[in-house]
Amino acid sequence: MLKSLIFLGFVTALLACSSNSKTYNIEDYGAKGDSLTINTKPIQKAIDNCSKNGGGIVLIKEGIFISGTIILKDNVTLTVEKNAKLVGSSNPQDYQSIDTFVDAVGQQRGTCLIGALKATNIGVSGEGTIDGNGAAFLAKNLSKTKKALGVTDNNFGKNRPFLLRFVKSNKITLKDIHIREAAAWACHFFQSYDILVDNISIYNHANKNNDGIDLDSSHDVVIKNCNINSGDDAICIKSTSPLATHDVQVSNCTLKSDWGAIKFGTESMGDFYNIDIRDCKIYDNKGGGIKILSVDGANIHDITIENIEMDNVDMPIFVRLGERLKTYRTAKKQAVGTINNVLIKNITATTRSLEESRVSPPSGILITGTPNHKIGNLKLENINITLPGGGKKDDGLNVPEDETRYPEFSFFKVLPAYGLYARHIEDLKISNVNFKVNSPDQRSKSLIIE
Repeated sequence: MLKSLIFLGFVTALLACSSNSKTYNIEDYGAKGDSLTINTKPIQKAIDNCSKNGGGIVLIKEGIFISGTIILKDNVTLTVEKNAKLVGSSNPQDYQSIDTFVDAVGQQRGTCLIGALKATNIGVSGEGTIDGNGAAFLAKNLSKTKKALGVTDNNFGKNRPFLLRFVKSNKITLKDIHIREAAAWACHFFQSYDILVDNISIYNHANKNNDGIDLDSSHDVVIKNCNINSGDDAICIKSTSPLATHDVQVSNCTLKSDWGAIKFGTESMGDFYNIDIRDCKIYDNKGGGIKILSVDGANIHDITIENIEMDNVDMPIFVRLGERLKTYRTAKKQAVGTINNVLIKNITATTRSLEESRVSPPSGILITGTPNHKIGNLKLENINITLPGGGKKDDGLNVPEDETRYPEFSFFKVLPAYGLYARHIEDLKISNVNFKVNSPDQRSKSLIIE
């Protein structure tokens, strides 16, 4: 993590001297905060001039500014002040794609509201709001826009824009900003490094695939003091290329998600290692608290997740080694991956009620490899999970293997143990792991199968 510490020192020095940075107000370039004008060109011109002249701050001071894709350049920080809002255009033709790719569910990706490609020393800051206007990209609204513009292209608007997208860039800082309502993922880092995300808030429920922060084949990352409320994964470690995601620190974050709060995968070609996640709170989560998934060849190792509080969550801990082996960006298919040296400790969780659970009655922990590919070593320490109970003795007698299927805990249905169900794992160490049920449950408390 040495690079991360060096980078934090760099950021501190940068902030200390920011008062001397030259400021470029977008209104001086013709931008209008009237909530009507498309301001893509004047904002881009301010960014280009700022970078050309050695860097500084591009300022959005007050008003509602509509824009299509803007590209950050070297040494530029886009600052959105408290009384300002940057809003994505409702016209898909106002966006451009950076490094277009197809994701795990077959959708074309790459467009964005704010992007960067091979840029260095860049950032987004301020106490204002960046709103992706994601509802404009719902099918019913796209149809209206398409008709109004007289467009006949059947792919119109299908490449739904991310809100922030950084590709092959470095020395990136996101600080204090409010991010809302992307048409897809809120913040995507691909093959980027030296990243600091501090004290940002994300609310992302306008459309499908509304992730919070996605770290994709990226490294030397610090995420802290963030509040994320997302329709899909909140913080997601992934790799849509064979390059690893590694040396990541996440701390003091509050997370709510309709899918996974802390998630590794599902896109998992490159390895995940040296990742430390601690001191976070997860609440009202519908799709899993901690999910560690290697299904496309990733070797996951040297992972620590500790001091996590969960309230009203589905499946607090889910670990899966699978054999899906999906590929991205014309990369070659990987061999089946591994999961080793994973420590999950100091976890307190309360699951959702019987009526709210996606799998009812629920279980606390599911760990599974496959018959031919076992998980290596994993430690569970100081874990306390409270569940509703309600299971019957003959529940979960036939748990499917589903080696090549999308890895989701709900596909395994009701399990034969209400506390811990583990199979196809070589070395599982358990210390002070406790399960409490609020009503009788006739299933086993724990069941470990070789």
